Amino acid sequence: MKEKIYEGFLSDQAYSVHVLDKSCLPEVLKLQEAVCEALPNKDILQPLSEEEFLFILDGNGIMIGAFVEERLIAFRALLIPEIDEDHLGYHIGLEKESDLKRVLYQEISSVDPAYRGHGLQKTLAKVIMSQIDPATFDYICTTVMPYNIASLKDKFSQGFYIVALKYTYGEKLRYVFALDLRKEPQYEEETATISMGDVEGQQKLLQEGFVGVAMKQLNEDWVVEYKKKK
Repeated sequence: MKEKIYEGFLSDQAYSVHVLDKSCLPEVLKLQEAVCEALPNKDILQPLSEEEFLFILDGNGIMIGAFVEERLIAFRALLIPEIDEDHLGYHIGLEKESDLKRVLYQEISSVDPAYRGHGLQKTLAKVIMSQIDPATFDYICTTVMPYNIASLKDKFSQGFYIVALKYTYGEKLRYVFALDLRKEPQYEEETATISMGDVEGQQKLLQEGFVGVAMKQLNEDWVVEYKKKK
C-alpha cells in the first residue's frame, strides 16, 4: 500500500483511500471473490485474473483501495491497455497507435457487500479520476453489460456515453462507453428512446451516429436515451 490520497466517513466510520501496490494483491483477490459470491447474476461482473491485476499493479495503470482500519473494503482500477485488434479506442474513431496510446480503460470496481449504500463506488470514481495525468491521456473507455443497472448508472453519472453495443469476452453482450477527458460533449436536441433489450435497434442508432447519453426506468423496462453529438 502506498500513499494516502483521500479520507472520508461511512456513517460514523472513518476510512482512507490509498494507491495500491503488489503487496495488496491477496486482499484484492479475496475481496473480488466475496463480491462475485454475493452477485445474484454472475454474468454481471467480468472478474480479473491474478495476472491481470498484477499487470495493472506493475505500472500499467492505477489502482486505488478504500480501507477501514487495515481492512480493504473497496477498490477501483484504471488500465493502460495493450494495443491490439480489440482495442476499444477504435470505437471512437481512433486509428493511429499514437492516439490509441492516449486511451485508458476504466476497469473493475468492487465494494464489499457489507459496505454498500454509502456511495463508495461514486467517491472512488472521483478519487481515481483525479489521479489521471491529462497531459498523457485523452479518453477513458470501458464496457458494461446491459441491465447491469448499478454499473450503468455509475458510468452515466461520470459523464460517459455509449459508443457501441457488441459481443465481447467470449460472446458476452456489452456496451462500450467512452469519456472525453479534454472537453465535455455537446448534444443535439433530437432524442431517440429505446429499450435496453432492443439490441439491433440500438446498434442501428449507433451506426447512424447516435450515442447513448442517459437511461431511465419506463414501466417494467429500462430504456436508453440516444442523441447525436454536435
